[in-house]
Amino acid sequence: MRSVRLLLCLFALALVACGNNATATQIPVQPSVSPTSTVQPVSTKTITASPIISQGISCEDWQSWPVIPPVSETARGLYQRGQMTGNNPQAFSKIGDGEISTEWFFTAFDLGEGYYDLGPYQDLRSVIDYFGGSFGRIGIAARRGFNTQRILDSSLRDVSVCESNESPLTCELRLQRSAFAILSLGTNQVWKPDEFEAGMRRILDILLSHNVVPILSTKGDNLEGDHRINRTIVCLAQEYEIPLWNFWSAIQPLPGHGLQPDLEHLTYGITDFGDADAMQSAWTVRNMTALQALDAVWRGVSVQP
Repeated sequence: MRSVRLLLCLFALALVACGNNATATQIPVQPSVSPTSTVQPVSTKTITASPIISQGISCEDWQSWPVIPPVSETARGLYQRGQMTGNNPQAFSKIGDGEISTEWFFTAFDLGEGYYDLGPYQDLRSVIDYFGGSFGRIGIAARRGFNTQRILDSSLRDVSVCESNESPLTCELRLQRSAFAILSLGTNQVWKPDEFEAGMRRILDILLSHNVVPILSTKGDNLEGDHRINRTIVCLAQEYEIPLWNFWSAIQPLPGHGLQPDLEHLTYGITDFGDADAMQSAWTVRNMTALQALDAVWRGVSVQP
């Protein structure tokens, strides 16, 4: 019965997300209908944190980086400075394109236990409780179609809440005052890798100037053909010494590497980490590993020296 409820929830969120862009406070309504999953159930391999210390691996070998990030002293220092300047330790921002702004990324964790099942990952309940309110919030700097240029374009700000000189990114940082930001971009600039890298540097510089700890994410697709975007993302994480959630690696064992036939969009599944079939879908694995990454970074920066 729980799996049925979870499936209904996922499909209702899909219908909402395919409509108008979400606002910063939009929360989905009680589910009523469901979409069709493209996932083919196969083996039930789960994704866990890797013991590899990514700082010791060249970013050119980015595919070997762990899914769940270790935390550097640089990130710890950034977090501590953020606490001194008033960042909210119990808030994170979603920053990026459709793979982070969609209603079926993270939203279930703010809707209650009837909308998700942690299965064998009950240890993640504390991170859900700690960051309650951020999971369902779709911020100013998260929108389908965003890239590193558009997210910094003040003409694309939400005029109802943003000041005239603010970009979507700077507006989000002012409004949310988050200690953390999950940053997921790249698919919309696969043919402009140099523009992507330059824009990512500007975004990271802004986040660091606000003492926000970024959690960078690799993307699931390889539309550019040579993985250049993901390599750039990992190299930036290494250069800036900030956490890297290697989502691409997490979905490689899945059917079709977690991608639908268009080789761009992720396969759907309910947010049930104890369901073997669901764990063969990229969206289930995305929600689980993102939660693990957030948990690891939160705990990592909070430890006392």
